[in-house]
Amino acid sequence: MSAESAADRHGRTLLTGYFLGLGAIMAVWGARMPAVQQAAHLSTAGLALVLLVAAIGMVAGLQIGGRYARPARLPALLTTGSLALTGCLILVGHGESLSALLAAALAFGLAHGVLDVAANSAAVRCQNAFGRPIMSGLHAAYSLGALAGAALAALTAQAPHSTLFTATGALLAGVAIAAVPVTRSLSGADRPTARVGAGQLPLLPSPGKLWLLAALAAASLLGEGAAADWAAVHLHTLGAPTTASATAFALYSAAMAAGRLTGDRLTAAFGAPPVVRVGAVLATAGLTIGVIGGSTPLALTGWAVFGLGLSTTVPSLITAAGAGGAKAVATVTATGYLGLLAGPALIGALASATTLPTALLLPALLAAAVAALAHRALENTTP
Repeated sequence: MSAESAADRHGRTLLTGYFLGLGAIMAVWGARMPAVQQAAHLSTAGLALVLLVAAIGMVAGLQIGGRYARPARLPALLTTGSLALTGCLILVGHGESLSALLAAALAFGLAHGVLDVAANSAAVRCQNAFGRPIMSGLHAAYSLGALAGAALAALTAQAPHSTLFTATGALLAGVAIAAVPVTRSLSGADRPTARVGAGQLPLLPSPGKLWLLAALAAASLLGEGAAADWAAVHLHTLGAPTTASATAFALYSAAMAAGRLTGDRLTAAFGAPPVVRVGAVLATAGLTIGVIGGSTPLALTGWAVFGLGLSTTVPSLITAAGAGGAKAVATVTATGYLGLLAGPALIGALASATTLPTALLLPALLAAAVAALAHRALENTTP
């Protein structure tokens, strides 16, 4: 066992921790946002403005991260991004006015974007060093962290949100500080990208292919936004009990985590294009049946299958973009988040003009588009 291989494993473990922590922070942030609104006496419009500012900050942070996330700078960006994000979470927890929350939300979004690009860029380099797919497993850590964060928020629902935000931020900041020595020696930060696959480097994505990757990321993450904001509403319109309605997104998230835990092995065995294509077909079929079936069991099954089908898409798209460097990763990630942010509003507008089941066919159609274009987007760009 070589020292280099040990360093690679340490890097993978480190990045798994970063993805876990990022997922947990975002889940805690989202789950207790109603408490933030109440504490600051915000109207619905005020809360929407806070979330919009956070989104703007995140997109800006993704661009800043893409500009500065060079290999030698990745350790510093990971540490500073983590400390900034945890600090901003604490500030959000203590925000008692709209102006204070807007400033904290903007900084939170900036830190989130920088850390997201740094973590994904480091993950691409770590995967190249391993010479086999590991990206899906790292994104599974994000999903598992989000599930843990959501569970923590539910268990502490009676406690002040400021206490939860402070405890979560302080704990994860302490972990980030303790991890500094390992982060500084992050595998792949000081050497050229290793060869992958059958002794060949992935081809750099052309500008056209890069924007295709970005568009598919937006299509996939629009589905995630739809599941987060509309799955429970969909179940409620079918007359499902409150418990069943709340279970819909949990099933989607659990299925996505399970798919990502197995995604690396499938990608290594069959390649990214067929795995993403088959998964997207599965997602299309699952959500379509769940929507048109008109029953609670079919709807719950449909959302779970939708999450399972889309589980490997974003990790594969980021891997493909990674051959073009951190700026390409930022482009795909930022465009994908635009789909995540705009999707729920778009579905709401379509539902107002038609019906919610009709509007929810949009994510299914976009999943079908991912299936149709997966081979073209991913061919010769992934290990």
